[in-house]
Amino acid sequence: MKIRKAVITAAGRGVRLYPVADTVQKAMLPLVDRDGLAKPLVQIIAEEAIESGIEEICIVCAPGDEQQYLKQLRLLQQNLLNSRQGADWAQQQAAKLDSLTRRLSFAVQKEPLGYGHAVHCAREFVGNEPFLLLLDDHLYISSLTNTRCAAQLIGLAEQGDSAVSAVQATREHLVGYYGTVSGKRVPDVPGVYQIERIIEKPSVSMAETLLQTPGLRAAYYLCFFGMHVLPHRIFDILEEAVHRHPESALSGSEVQLTPALQELACREKCLAIEVAGARYDISARFGLMQTQVALGMAGSDRDSVLRTIIELLAEAHCPAAADAVQ
Repeated sequence: MKIRKAVITAAGRGVRLYPVADTVQKAMLPLVDRDGLAKPLVQIIAEEAIESGIEEICIVCAPGDEQQYLKQLRLLQQNLLNSRQGADWAQQQAAKLDSLTRRLSFAVQKEPLGYGHAVHCAREFVGNEPFLLLLDDHLYISSLTNTRCAAQLIGLAEQGDSAVSAVQATREHLVGYYGTVSGKRVPDVPGVYQIERIIEKPSVSMAETLLQTPGLRAAYYLCFFGMHVLPHRIFDILEEAVHRHPESALSGSEVQLTPALQELACREKCLAIEVAGARYDISARFGLMQTQVALGMAGSDRDSVLRTIIELLAEAHCPAAADAVQ
């Protein structure tokens, strides 16, 4: 199968980033990317997908946000062309923004009814194709020189013709923050597992009892990385969940994705791959700072970033040492 489409869920108001995300979509917050250019977060995420072979992208957003995204991206493009006339980097950046806006579609989540509901809002865009699913507040940095994290996922999905979830071996005290899976290793394919069970944000005791995966280091579990390749059949499963419990939808209860992924794994082969890379949650406490440092350390200005970090640490602990560094 060929993966052409991606869905980025971005309808949440970013309560963990209050108050800034109360007035600006968190996906429009700026970060300096690996190429040294400041970009809105959504552009960095979209480029992860585009450089992995994705042709069309749908952003699931809150009512009214679709016009704001287009307006801000187009304004950024025009500002680059008008204020940086003749600069090659500005021309290249403007061309990337133009390509991005041409690929974009939007689906509106009218009510905040959960992650699974947000994914379901993209059903019309996806149609009968498989798709890459990304989060608007997670950035991914590959440890491979020429292969994006999303490309690793897509490559396995296309080769195996199956759903694939990206995972990362995670210490046990952190499992309560992530969807966590257990499974069995796929023979002769390093870092790939067939999923057997998925639990959203389990306790440590629950993970110890139900989510042990043979072959992992002691006290480590396979936790979601924040990206999936899913078949269009996931939408039927999400609808079934609502129909089984219609009172949940009427009462405003959330429809989650994890139970749908568990049901999908019961019906057909679903794989998990340990991605060669790292995920960064910008909505976590100091997440923006950590993500920015990680981007800087992975980019063209690595030496300059590293020097700045050393100087800041020296200044914080010993001003005289900071003067010596300078």
